[in-house]
Amino acid sequence: MTQKANYPGSHLQAWQDKEKKAMQLLQETAILKFNKSVDLVLFRNDIYDTAPSQLIHLHDKALNYCDSSLEIELSLDIATVINSIANLSPCKVDIGKMGLRWLDHNRSKSLDSFVKEELLHAIGKAPKNEGAKDIILYGFGRIGRLVARRIIESTGQGNQLILKAIVIRPKLSNSYKEAKKRAALLSSDSVHGDFSGQIIVASDGKSLAINGNVVQLIYAISPSEIDYTKFGIQNAMVIDNTGVWRDDNELSQHLRPGVDSVLLTAPGKGKVPNIVYGVNHNKIDYSKEKILSAASCTTNAIVPVLSVLQNEYGILNGHVETIHAYTNDQNLLDNFHKKERRGRGAPINMVLTSTGAASAVSKVIPELAGKLSGNAIRVPTPNVSMAILNLTLDQSTNRFKLDRLLKNMALHGELVEQLHYSSSTEYVSSNAIGMTTTSVVDAPSTIVSEDGKTAIIYLWYDNEYGYTCQVVRLAKKAAGVNRHVYL
Repeated sequence: MTQKANYPGSHLQAWQDKEKKAMQLLQETAILKFNKSVDLVLFRNDIYDTAPSQLIHLHDKALNYCDSSLEIELSLDIATVINSIANLSPCKVDIGKMGLRWLDHNRSKSLDSFVKEELLHAIGKAPKNEGAKDIILYGFGRIGRLVARRIIESTGQGNQLILKAIVIRPKLSNSYKEAKKRAALLSSDSVHGDFSGQIIVASDGKSLAINGNVVQLIYAISPSEIDYTKFGIQNAMVIDNTGVWRDDNELSQHLRPGVDSVLLTAPGKGKVPNIVYGVNHNKIDYSKEKILSAASCTTNAIVPVLSVLQNEYGILNGHVETIHAYTNDQNLLDNFHKKERRGRGAPINMVLTSTGAASAVSKVIPELAGKLSGNAIRVPTPNVSMAILNLTLDQSTNRFKLDRLLKNMALHGELVEQLHYSSSTEYVSSNAIGMTTTSVVDAPSTIVSEDGKTAIIYLWYDNEYGYTCQVVRLAKKAAGVNRHVYL
């Protein structure tokens, strides 16, 4: 007699068991976040506030680095051990990377001992930095709203960055109607989806309560109009996301009462240091430099990989071609524009234009001054871009060695927050939406010439959110509120 197969049912039961484990892991993550200021991530992906099914999916990211996916049971066990450590300092921990290390090298010892050894430098030690920093967003466009999301989502116990105010150039005569429109744009984004939380607009339109954070709305035409101390703000950092002012003289307008530093979300000119977090952020004296630039999205995307290749092989020369999503600088329909070609409708044209990213690299990596050329093509997609690096190397290599180098740098070392590695042959631009890294190495597309001297590398990057994460990292560093990171 043929027995009835139970194969589908067993798979469903296994999935339900995984979902239960995922829910338990999310509970452990929330306890660590709010009780101990410890953030858990999985291969640099935020865990908190994800759906259980999404958390299970994130475990498959291990396939980029090893031959099998990571089981959620192991991640839950690691999180449980971390939660049991009574005197753990505030930090960020990648439990995906920790799980792979456990599977590869350390199963001979207990998981409890292994986890505690991994976090030894954060156990029983004073927090890396004390206190919080007030943040003022000057401007509330694409990057400004994403910075607001990122800061609010990572508020936790409120001991890092605190969003205190948003400065807006008024468009409407009715403050409440304007605040409602601004809140609507923050609440729902056509590219990045809905904001996870609650936004309440004050009846007078002068503040927003975002997930319990009361944020002042300041309506002003120029920085010179504002005295931030009147809003109860002291020693704050202004994050200027307007791009209107670029050099030190112009940006010094922001150094008003209640403000002690300025961070520009665009390439800085004049004496303003351009910083790509992960590469040259430790070369700045933040006690002296009060006006900083987070450079551009493209510069942040290419500099980490260029720094790796410069250190490993040396770069003789090269060309950077950027396939860039269209931006607000372009026209929706054909109309006048002061720059060449950009007057043509962005949603229906590929537009050849210029980029300053190649020359800007030398501000971060001086050794590459004069060695790189660059160009850009704006294409009809609203977000996620690609940089193609065509480089002549000083020392020869092969595809296997180059691939291994980039894969290793994406998992270990100083650039794990900046680099993601994809081995998928099905990766497309929409896969990169929401990436917290500055770029994603498309490993199957890498080309190395027969003599090993020419390398062509393809990098995806979320030119909005990935760049925003870099801005927030730099803000934490400049403000002196960054925590220990175990990635």
